[in-house]
Amino acid sequence: MRKVCLFIACSLDGYIAKPNDDLSFLQLVEKEGEDYGYAKFTETIDTFILGRKTYDWVKNNIGTAHYDNGERDVYIITRSSHPNEGRTIFYNGDLKLLVNQLKAREGKHIYCDGGADVVNSLLKEDLIDEMIISIVPILLGAGTRLFQDHRPEQLLELVESKAFETGLVQVHYKRKH
Repeated sequence: MRKVCLFIACSLDGYIAKPNDDLSFLQLVEKEGEDYGYAKFTETIDTFILGRKTYDWVKNNIGTAHYDNGERDVYIITRSSHPNEGRTIFYNGDLKLLVNQLKAREGKHIYCDGGADVVNSLLKEDLIDEMIISIVPILLGAGTRLFQDHRPEQLLELVESKAFETGLVQVHYKRKH
């Protein structure tokens, strides 16, 4: 069965964005030739799930080809209706139903790329199987938290941890049953 995998970066104090959805702190660890395992990770997936705010930020700053390269399905979780664009599907239905349908299909794994609302909705339903979290060496003090309160406790098992020259530390956990 396919897995839902979170691959995301946050500050040491657990924020994935500064106030006003500012992601500039991620530039602190940018280094030419270093992708922190992202290319290798994306070889294992063929489906993206992400929130509309995350999608809009990537669309405006990187471009939609980052997600929809013609070979992957991209599900944008949104509260409103939008026309689909290529293999990009704007979805405003039941997230648990969607994820269970995707997990039951043949294929590679499913990548959850945020944002916090989508991550926490998936955690509340116990639908994230693995988490790869890159911790950026900064304390932001405010912004959008990766993990919100009021979700079930989940026991995790460490798969791997890595420290990088930039100070970034990456932890990879899988859900322990």
